[in-house]
Amino acid sequence: MTDTDGAGIVGVSTIGIPVADQDRALAFYRDVLGFEVRVDAPLPQTGGRWIMLAPPGSPVSVSLVRASDEAPAGVETGVRFAARDAGVAHAALERQGVAVGELLRWPGVPAMFAAHDQDGNRFEVVEAS
Repeated sequence: MTDTDGAGIVGVSTIGIPVADQDRALAFYRDVLGFEVRVDAPLPQTGGRWIMLAPPGSPVSVSLVRASDEAPAGVETGVRFAARDAGVAHAALERQGVAVGELLRWPGVPAMFAAHDQDGNRFEVVEAS
């Protein structure tokens, strides 16, 4: 039997991505990936900022958190961003100098590829179905 009331979690709001330089990461996610800035506020407790960005219209955002010993930059984020056309996204990111992997096309699976941000954080871009 499952406790459907549990903790009351109803969705995914934001996913933290550790970055070494918040300004440089903000420029990448905003200017290269085309995300819109939802929040950019000082966070004096950490010496950084609370930065949330998302693809236009997306209910889920990413938060660019300052890297630390507990959360180092340059990780496999596990994040899968959706694109209308993975081939177009792959070519566009490659033209902008983003480190992208091979565009994978397997039968029965959406086209996808891996990419890295300026800190080496790996994410995937998957064609929306």
